[in-house]
Amino acid sequence: MVSLFAAILFAPDPTLRFVDVPPSGGKNAYYVGNRAPLEPTPFRTLPVGTVKPRGWVLKQLELEADGFTGHLEEISGFLKHDHNAWLSPTGEGANGWEEVPYWLKGFGDLGYVLGDKRIIDDAKFWIEHVMDGQAANGWLGPRSNLVNNNGKPDMWPNMPMLFALQSYYEFSGDKRVPAVMRKYFQWQLALPESDFYLSYWEKQRGGDNLESVLWLYNRTGEPWLLDLAKKIHRRTAPWAQGVPDWHGVNFAQAFREPAEVSILDRDPKLEEATEKDYSEFRGQFGEVPGGMYGADENARKGYDDPRQAAETCAMVEMMYSDEDLLRLTGERRWAERCEDVTFNSLPASMTPDLKALHYLTAPNMPLADARSKSPGLQNSGPMLLFNPWDHRCCQHNVAQGWPYYAEHLWMATDGNGLGAALYAPCEVTAKAGRGTPVTIRESTNYPFGERVELRFTMSRRDKFPLTLRLPSWCDSPSLTLNGKTLWAMPPSPDKPQGTGGHHRAYVIVNRTWKSGDRLTLLLPMHLELTHWKANKDSVSVQRGPLTYSLRIGEKYVRKGGTDPWPAFEIHPTTAWNYGLVPDLKQFKVTTRPMPADGQPFSETGAPVVITAPARLIPEWGLDMKGLVQTLQPSPAQSMQPIQTVTLVPMGAARIRISAFPTVTDRNGHVWKAAPKGKTPIPAKASHVFEGDTLDALSDGLLPKNSGDQSIPRFTWWDHKGGTEWVEYDLPSTKLVDRAEVYWFDDRRTGECRVPESWRLLYWDGRNWVEVQAKTPYRTDRDMFNSVRFAPVVAKSFRIQAKLQDGFSAGILEWALK
Repeated sequence: MVSLFAAILFAPDPTLRFVDVPPSGGKNAYYVGNRAPLEPTPFRTLPVGTVKPRGWVLKQLELEADGFTGHLEEISGFLKHDHNAWLSPTGEGANGWEEVPYWLKGFGDLGYVLGDKRIIDDAKFWIEHVMDGQAANGWLGPRSNLVNNNGKPDMWPNMPMLFALQSYYEFSGDKRVPAVMRKYFQWQLALPESDFYLSYWEKQRGGDNLESVLWLYNRTGEPWLLDLAKKIHRRTAPWAQGVPDWHGVNFAQAFREPAEVSILDRDPKLEEATEKDYSEFRGQFGEVPGGMYGADENARKGYDDPRQAAETCAMVEMMYSDEDLLRLTGERRWAERCEDVTFNSLPASMTPDLKALHYLTAPNMPLADARSKSPGLQNSGPMLLFNPWDHRCCQHNVAQGWPYYAEHLWMATDGNGLGAALYAPCEVTAKAGRGTPVTIRESTNYPFGERVELRFTMSRRDKFPLTLRLPSWCDSPSLTLNGKTLWAMPPSPDKPQGTGGHHRAYVIVNRTWKSGDRLTLLLPMHLELTHWKANKDSVSVQRGPLTYSLRIGEKYVRKGGTDPWPAFEIHPTTAWNYGLVPDLKQFKVTTRPMPADGQPFSETGAPVVITAPARLIPEWGLDMKGLVQTLQPSPAQSMQPIQTVTLVPMGAARIRISAFPTVTDRNGHVWKAAPKGKTPIPAKASHVFEGDTLDALSDGLLPKNSGDQSIPRFTWWDHKGGTEWVEYDLPSTKLVDRAEVYWFDDRRTGECRVPESWRLLYWDGRNWVEVQAKTPYRTDRDMFNSVRFAPVVAKSFRIQAKLQDGFSAGILEWALK
């Protein structure tokens, strides 16, 4: 607590007010807030286009416009105009699911924020066709979605399309938009509850639909819309009762739903439920830097190391949830959580020129290649490859990330005021006070710099409150007006430097402003180590809102794509397996000018770097699929000499180590090298599921049971019933009289079972011949199934399996002896 003496000495100005949450009981005459009976919110969003980005934020948006998002119609088959159901006047055609609205809701906002005529006109082309294609009964969008659920409607694709319509209305004022939405919502209200939200995605993500209904209610005041909002809540998954689903994107998108409902029911327990869901999910799978969690498609028990990844989709959905929860609650933590993802995770999901992305990004990921990392990462395939042509949902949905962030930099507040909710270089022009148009030019290099300067341009003097967020990590913020100190917070004598949190969350400056006023907020940043107890006592390095990663030399290796839109692997050119010596006195911060190209999120362009003492951990390496070995307890013992390593902002590192073991040269934990397995025997099969590998047959990694998900596997997944085969082609002929097979049998998903029967064959030079078995062919679970036979000398051997009807099958290990 700040002493009374300090409060008197450093906060004498009566125009200042310090609060934990901005007030929400008053009115704003110029910007839409919640109509009664909805609970008022501390912040109100400003119309799209009100905030004009500058500096590094503008650069991200310009790169996005020039990158794959701005040219996705040239790349994505889902956005082809020919026969596209979203463009059809009757809703007939192809590509009618989520891809078009996912892209359009961000693409349109990108144009509005930038004032880019090409993008605005293109977005308008799509939106007008969507509105023109509305059915007479009110159904919106492709007719195929009306019968997707065994003849029942699937409303999920319409949810992101509603967001695109809302932004277009705020930018253009086109009155057709609320009319289209009203007609669609009337259709939803009339739909029997037994037919409402029957599919997985719409049931989890119903909160998006709810938000759009409340958006329209706040503009029309029609009471029946509140009835629809309650109906949507009833039919949505019960997020207010704990986490009902562990899919990474579903969580990021849907956990805010109870807080959204709380403004309707005025029940504080609903807002608390959103915080509990967040704490539960991140507490189990998010004990890592970067604001995200390990859900590389779903969060899985036991998969919580910093090598576990998050989808790019989940990042941008989490950013928007944080932005919206900041609007709803005014709680400072949502702004800081938003910045954590925005600055530290999102930039690394794309190449610095924003011309390619990858599906999954992890805090610890020193190699980004095309090879599948499943089952270490749940999603199979080239999930780490930077590729503008792939990663379907993220490829389209990532469009919203930077535009939505830019739109939420400023918001309206009670008393016809304005609030700086998130700090970044920008300019906002909005009405305040008695209706005076106010332009505030925000000059800052935040999050790299500590200084935020606000310059006012006004046609007349006017009084209104200006709300500024005070980050919890900052020990000693200060505020000056026209060069005169208004307030300064001295560091707390009873807290270590860098711990922050001993001041209120916001300062409100309520005064008569005039053109030429210059308000400067200083936010000193200090180095600190964040300790991740749940992840082997690893540490991450923090300075202000930025986390820092090891600078690893990056080698881009072309891996497909086209010359205009190439795909790349990124390989390390320098050592990455370091542990930190956790002595902050030996860390050094170096600041430098913003890079000439305007992109601070690159390995070489970062305007702040940190040098730190470290030791190599030679035993820490990659597993046989190129996935970084999981952390082991800190401090790790290393007898390697101390070296000085360079750390760069986490968002600037496309390959990275962000959660470090600490090291010592005495009494540390001895690091165990990852098992490498054996060199696989060359093999081929009648079919291999895309997420599996033939290497699993002979990699020497023995399963714990038939459902073991922790080691690579081979399956015929997608092929059910019938007969399949897999064969070895040995380097030379071999005398064999026994074979052992460990069958994959996954009772969790129910897709794979041990086969109905199998047999072993060898190639005699002309034909495949069955061995003369001396023992039965067994198909037992959780064990090796051995068959003995008359000795055979051959080079090629084949398993031929008859699959059970309705099931696939697979193999975890196959040995010839």
